[in-house]
Amino acid sequence: MADPQHSASADLPPQGSAPVERGHPGFVFFGIVAALALLLDVTTKAWAEIELTRRSPLEPIVLVEEHLSFALAYNRGGAWGLLQNTSESVRRPFFMVVSMAAIAFIVSLYGKLLPGQRTLAWGLPLVLGGALGNLADRVTRGSVVDFIDYRASWVESMNQLIARVVSSWHVTDHWPTFNVADICICVGVGLMALDMLGSGRRNDEGSRARASSSSAPHPVR
Repeated sequence: MADPQHSASADLPPQGSAPVERGHPGFVFFGIVAALALLLDVTTKAWAEIELTRRSPLEPIVLVEEHLSFALAYNRGGAWGLLQNTSESVRRPFFMVVSMAAIAFIVSLYGKLLPGQRTLAWGLPLVLGGALGNLADRVTRGSVVDFIDYRASWVESMNQLIARVVSSWHVTDHWPTFNVADICICVGVGLMALDMLGSGRRNDEGSRARASSSSAPHPVR
């Protein structure tokens, strides 16, 4: 008959070894988070087109006076109007290729996540959902629907600094109009950046754990 104490001790990790971390969420989690981000983006854009087209362009929905409002806009280019005035035959294929490459990279990177990379496990599907939302706009409309208009004095100060270097830069207190997909992408990229900052700490902890395990005295058999 097996010794109960021996059986119980056999299930415990060796003394001095690092705790075993649980693996990252699977692709079901990845798909759900990305789908929710995409659904929220598509739904809010549909609402914005229906509600804001009923109003005059000079009558946005004001949420915070002189700071935040909803005003419909269509962006044919990328961030900050990148390639806004470029020919459609160049602009659309360019953004299609860039979007598809980004999506392939995100899916591939998620499959290579290591245990403990929880911020990256959230950040990647958020970026994917946002990228799919804007890609759907480019496919169906040829432009991206934006409706969140933010303005502040610090934005104007930033633009004034840029204008000192770029003489043609337009100085305004308005941040470029954006949408929910852009928010998801920015949050996701921020989480990815946090993961990169924390990767050094995880590597240091792993090195210390391995060093402690190798230096621990082994039982004499």
